[in-house]
Amino acid sequence: MTGEPRSIGVIGAGSWGTALARLLARKGHRVGLWAREPEVAVEIRDHRENRTFFPGFELPDGLEASSNLSDVVSGRDMLVSVVPSQFVSSVFDGIREELGPETQVVSASKGIEVATGRSMDEVFLEFMTPAQAHRLTFLSGPSFASEVAVEAPTAVVAASRSNQAATAAQAAFQTDFFRVYTNQDVLGVELGGALKNVIALAAGVVAGMGFGHNTLAALLTRGLAEITRLGVAMGADPATFSGLAGMGDLVLTCTGSLTRNRTVGYRIGKGESLEEILTGMKSVAEGVRTVQAVRALARKFDVEMPISKEVHALLWEGRTTEEAMRNLMLRGPKPEVWS
Repeated sequence: MTGEPRSIGVIGAGSWGTALARLLARKGHRVGLWAREPEVAVEIRDHRENRTFFPGFELPDGLEASSNLSDVVSGRDMLVSVVPSQFVSSVFDGIREELGPETQVVSASKGIEVATGRSMDEVFLEFMTPAQAHRLTFLSGPSFASEVAVEAPTAVVAASRSNQAATAAQAAFQTDFFRVYTNQDVLGVELGGALKNVIALAAGVVAGMGFGHNTLAALLTRGLAEITRLGVAMGADPATFSGLAGMGDLVLTCTGSLTRNRTVGYRIGKGESLEEILTGMKSVAEGVRTVQAVRALARKFDVEMPISKEVHALLWEGRTTEEAMRNLMLRGPKPEVWS
C-alpha cells in the first residue's frame, strides 16, 4: 500500500517527530517539519540532520524544516502532531483557524493532560469542527524512532472513529518495513499509549534495584492488568490492550534500553532524585506527568491501580524504592482476575 503523495505537516521535531517526517518524505510526500527551537530548524536546513534530537540520520531534501508554525500548518491536507501531551492544547489553540476543512489530524502524542485529566482525543476535539473531529486519527504502537530510521520491521496501529480516516492514515504511513493496522477503539489505543509509560517507569526502577526477569515479567503482566481495568471502566474495548497499542507498546517501553521513561525509572532505582534526573534531560519522559493524571483517573473511576499508585508515590510523595516494593508484594491476597 503506497498511497497518493500528500502535503503533510509534522508538528514537533523531537526524535519521533523527525523519524516520522523522514519516513513520510522518503515515501514521496511533501513534508514540513516544525521545530520549536529555531536552531534545530536551521540545523536541519543546513546539514540535513537533526543533530540535537535525532543525530546520525540524513534527512531527505524534500523535508522542509521551519520554526514558523504557520509555514508547516497552512495548506496541508494532513497534520501529524508529535507535541508532548502537556503542550498539545497550547499549540493547537494557536493554529485552530489554520486547520483546513478537509485537514486530517493524526496524533502521535501519547499522554493525558494532567491539569484536566483529558485524553488527547478530548483535547483535540476542543479545536476542531465536527467534520475535522470525525477524521481525527491516533498513531500508536511499539516503535523506537532509531529503529524506524534504519527500516527495522515495525508494526503500529492507526485508530479513528472513521474507518475511512484510519485507512487514509494507513495508506500515508505504510511502507515495506512500517506496517500499519487500523482500529476504531480510539480510547483504548490512547490509554494504552499513555499508561504504558507509567509501567515503564516502574520497569526501570526494578532494573535499577538489581532485580531480574521474574520481577519484570510479573510487573509487565500486572501492569497490563491494571491498565486494562482502567480502560474497561472508562469504556474501552479490553481486546485493544492485547494488541499493538497495549501489550506491544508496553513490552517495548519496559524492556528497551532506548526509552526515556525506563531510563528515568532506572536512575531512580539507583538512588537519584527525580529533580536531578529531569534537569539533565533534553527530551520529555511523558510518564512522569502522566502518572499524576492516572492517579486522578483511578480515583474518579474507582479502579485499584497498585503499581501506578506506588510509581506516583516514588516520584511525587517521597516514597523510597524499598517501601514501594514492599507495599506491592505485601498487599492482601487476590485472585489473578479481579475488578
